[in-house]
Amino acid sequence: MLDGPYSETKEQLGGYYLIEAPDLDAALEWASKCPAAVNGTIEVRPLWVI
Repeated sequence: MLDGPYSETKEQLGGYYLIEAPDLDAALEWASKCPAAVNGTIEVRPLWVI
């Protein structure tokens, strides 16, 4: 039996923020201010411009 036309997953994407920060420490400081950091997980990734 299927619940709907979607794949079952335990993960969800709540959104993303794109910020400009001078270094990783500054980016981590901004990430700690995000409301989702209290109850969820924040992933910080660099953006490589080619």
